[in-house]
Amino acid sequence: MSFSVLHIDHVQVAAPAGKEAAAIKFYADILGMQEIEKPESLKGRGGAWFAFGGQQLHVGVEEPFSPAKKAHPAFRVAGYDELKDHLSKYGVEWQEDSSIPGIERFFVFDPFGNRLEFLK
Repeated sequence: MSFSVLHIDHVQVAAPAGKEAAAIKFYADILGMQEIEKPESLKGRGGAWFAFGGQQLHVGVEEPFSPAKKAHPAFRVAGYDELKDHLSKYGVEWQEDSSIPGIERFFVFDPFGNRLEFLK
């Protein structure tokens, strides 16, 4: 083949219209991702964009909205146990999962009900 997939540039999760403030509070204020400005041509669609490492997470408006309960992005994190404590302080419930031998991970749901995975 003369092409190859290099890496993930961004993932997108959905949110209901008008929930940008909740997205910013969760993804920027609680998870520590950096809010970045959307291109001018996309601002009218609503939502919010965030950067972390070399990737981005986009929160896009979807109507009618339905959260992703199974499909999810997974994030490898430094300070795994500290993140669980941090989330608990903000009232974000997390559920540890040991179904894959040798993998430490937990799941949370964002304010819109989208599933997120965090790995040690």
